[in-house]
Amino acid sequence: MSFARPARCVFCSFTRGVSAGTRVPSRQFHPSPTQFANRKPKFPNFKARDEKTLEEITRDMKPSHFKPYTEEEKAGLKEEYTPEQLAAIEAGEAAIDPKDMAEQFAIRRDPMKLHYLDDFSTIEPGVDKHVRAPKSNSDYNATLKSDDDFVDDFARFFQELPDDATGADWVRFADTLRVTLGKEENELNPHSVLVPDLFSQGESLTEETKPFKSFEMQESPRFGESEEITEALKRLLQSTGYSQLFVKGLATKTLVSHSVVNQTRLGKVRRMYCLSIAGNGNGLLGIGEAKSEESADAITQSKYRAIRNMQPIPRYEGRTIFGDVEGKVGAVELKLMTRPPGFGLRCQHLIFEMCRAAGIHDLAARVSRSRNPMNTVKAAYEALMNQRNPEDIARARGKKMVDVRKVYYSGRY
Repeated sequence: MSFARPARCVFCSFTRGVSAGTRVPSRQFHPSPTQFANRKPKFPNFKARDEKTLEEITRDMKPSHFKPYTEEEKAGLKEEYTPEQLAAIEAGEAAIDPKDMAEQFAIRRDPMKLHYLDDFSTIEPGVDKHVRAPKSNSDYNATLKSDDDFVDDFARFFQELPDDATGADWVRFADTLRVTLGKEENELNPHSVLVPDLFSQGESLTEETKPFKSFEMQESPRFGESEEITEALKRLLQSTGYSQLFVKGLATKTLVSHSVVNQTRLGKVRRMYCLSIAGNGNGLLGIGEAKSEESADAITQSKYRAIRNMQPIPRYEGRTIFGDVEGKVGAVELKLMTRPPGFGLRCQHLIFEMCRAAGIHDLAARVSRSRNPMNTVKAAYEALMNQRNPEDIARARGKKMVDVRKVYYSGRY
């Protein structure tokens, strides 16, 4: 800048009276109106020093902060709740000491903290399993009653009706009246959400029942069902102590399969390499590797070795892992992260198959650096095995399990 310029020219650019050009709104990619710099805010500004952070609120929490409802607040609650519900709310809050609320109103920072907020007033579908009725209650031959069957039921009701009958007798008859023929448990306490069809096979509103050809669904045989007791399977059963039925029920899958070449003085020797996993879907998981000249032999050997190497995987609530864990094999680095119920498996397909075989339903994973499939499987298995069990931490600290996990009201103790 030249110092020969007058002072007015030097400071004219800092004044609002002088503008370089007309303020024309530029073309935008959203329909919101253009906001100019000199507009007035809709709400008054709050300075940062006037507000408190969540850390400061939890640190400065005192029992005096938890005060009973005022008359205005009670009047507002009466508009939303019935008198019985309002009495239950007041009784529940009166049962909790404000001192406990002040001590436990905090953000968890322990290693076993949860990365989500628990709302125990709702039913979590991933944790609260529905208790199913026994399978023997099912009756696949159950049919709907005809008009004659309902007439017989009404006739039996009026025949057994006492002289001093009341409306309660009719309500009891209407509640216990069945609409199907067959097992009583199939209608009152079914095994699943499946109900008998309104129409039989080939039956409709306008057509009568037509004869149909019955058939049975043929499922594809699982691993080990169609094969006989071979020497390799016999050695597997002897070394592991598992029964043949248990081995048949395991979930096995080959994740990596490719050919390898060994250069010798006689030429190249080509063989097949397979890496498989095995699990029971309830906490057991194992991996196995094998090489053979034939692809089928390599697959069978790798699955048998995976079954032989199965080890228990720690699971939190039977659905996810304990905290975030990391694994590294070669140039593959990955991180497995715990997730809330209903989150699902959002991860690589290899890790997805491993979690499904181990019985893990909620998990997220991030694979960085290399994406080698073989090392990815090994790194994920290493990460699952390196979880810190809260029971071991509690035993080492000489405390109880609940003291380590701090599960009193999901806060501090």
